[in-house]
Amino acid sequence: MSATRIRRFGAVLAAAAGGTSILLFTRPSIAGNDRGPSPDLVRSQINDSKAVVPSRVVQESALIAANNSNPLDILVIGGGATGCGVALDAATRGLRVGLVEREDFSSGTSSRSTKLIHGGVRYLEKAVFNLDYGQLKLVFHALEERKQVIRNAPHLSNALPCMTPCFDWFEVVYYWVGLKMYDLVAGRHLLHLSRYYSAQESAELFPTLAMKAKDRSLKGAVVYYDGQMNDSRLNVGLALTAALAGAAVLNHAEVISLIKDEASNRIIGARIRNNLSGKEFDTYAKVVVNAAGPFCDSVRKLADQNVQPMICPSSGVHIVLPDYYSPEGMGLIVPKTKDGRVVFMLPWLGRTVAGTTDSDTVITLLPEPHEDEIQFILDAISDYLNVKVRRTDVLSAWSGIRPLAMDPSAKNTESISRDHVVCEDFPGLVTITGGKWTTYRRRCS
Repeated sequence: MSATRIRRFGAVLAAAAGGTSILLFTRPSIAGNDRGPSPDLVRSQINDSKAVVPSRVVQESALIAANNSNPLDILVIGGGATGCGVALDAATRGLRVGLVEREDFSSGTSSRSTKLIHGGVRYLEKAVFNLDYGQLKLVFHALEERKQVIRNAPHLSNALPCMTPCFDWFEVVYYWVGLKMYDLVAGRHLLHLSRYYSAQESAELFPTLAMKAKDRSLKGAVVYYDGQMNDSRLNVGLALTAALAGAAVLNHAEVISLIKDEASNRIIGARIRNNLSGKEFDTYAKVVVNAAGPFCDSVRKLADQNVQPMICPSSGVHIVLPDYYSPEGMGLIVPKTKDGRVVFMLPWLGRTVAGTTDSDTVITLLPEPHEDEIQFILDAISDYLNVKVRRTDVLSAWSGIRPLAMDPSAKNTESISRDHVVCEDFPGLVTITGGKWTTYRRRCS
C-alpha cells in the first residue's frame, strides 16, 4: 500500500497521536464532514457526569439502521485497544462510527499484557548498537505516548520504578550510561530521573533481591521509571467513552461475512450475528476497519480466501505470584535470559506479576500457558531472589497472543516488526494490526 493511501486512511480512521484517551481529547473534524456533532458537543457529552451509556438495544438498533442508503462512516471490527481507540477518536471527529466485538471488550490480547506503558528502553539499545533509526523513532513515540496515557487516565495508570540489579561494575556503568541516555531522549516526557543505588540501598528497596547471583556479588542497582496501567479497565473505558461520544459499540457481536458491492467489488459492510440472541443483521459502512488483533487474517479471508497471511503470532505468558516476591511500588527487571528477552517482576493488585515469554504459537480463542513457559519465567527470576521460587507459588497464569505483523505488500519476512502495520489489501477493508499497547493511539497516523 502506498504511503499516500496509508496517510489518507490514517486521517479517515483517526486513531492517531494526540487524541485518544478515556478523558477528552478534542480534535478538529475531517474537512467536508459536517454531519456529525461538533467537538464542543462531543466534549459536553463525555464530560457530563450524569451521562449514561446507551443500552445494548439502542446500540444494536443504531447498527441495524446503518443501511445501504445511510451507511456509517466507519465500522470497526474488534474491541481491543486498537479497535476501541479507532472508534473513540473517529467519533470525537464527528464521524458516524460502529464497533463490534465477537467476545467482550478487552477479552483477548489487550487484557493479557505485562500491564506496562513501556517507554521502549530496549529499543533504544537496539537503535544505538544497530544504528537503526526506525527503532529510535519507536522509542520517541513510546515515550510521548506513555506520558500522554498517564496524563489522560491517572486513575488507571501511574509511574513505577523498575530496578535492574548489577553483579559486576561493568554492568553498573553499562546500565547507568544507557538509562541516562534514555532520560535524555525522553526529554520533557521523562517521568523521573534514573539513578544508581548501592548494594545495601538496593536490598532495602527490594528486600527479596539476592546479594549474590551465579557466584557474583551484587554491586548495586540502577532504577528507572516506566508506566503501569490496568489494561482491561483502560480498554473498557475507551469503549464506554466512544459510546458516550456517539459511537454504536456492541460486544458479543460477530462478523460472519463481509458485504461486497457487486459493481465495484468493494467492501461496503458486514453481516453481524448477535451471539447472545442469535439474531443476524447487516450493517453498511463507507470503510470497514479490521482491528481484530491476532484474528486479523480471519477477517481478511472473509474478503478473499486466498489472501496472503500477515500475522506471525507470538505467545506472551505471564504468571501471578504472592505479594512477598516483590515490594509494593518497585519492579524488578531480569536483563538477561536464555532467549535474550527481558523478564519483568512487578507489583500488581496486591500480588506479583512476572513475565514474559516470546515463543511461536497457534492462534486460538483462549490460549493457554504451557508448563515449560511457566518454568522458564520461574527459572529466570530464581537467580535474582533470596527467596525460594516454587512452582506451587504460582497462583495463576495467562497467555496472550502478540499479533506481530508483516506488511502483505513487503517482499520478504524481514518486514516482521514490533511496530504496527496499516494496509488496504482489499477495497474498502483497512487492516490495522501489530504494535504495542503503549502506542495504540498512533496505529493509524
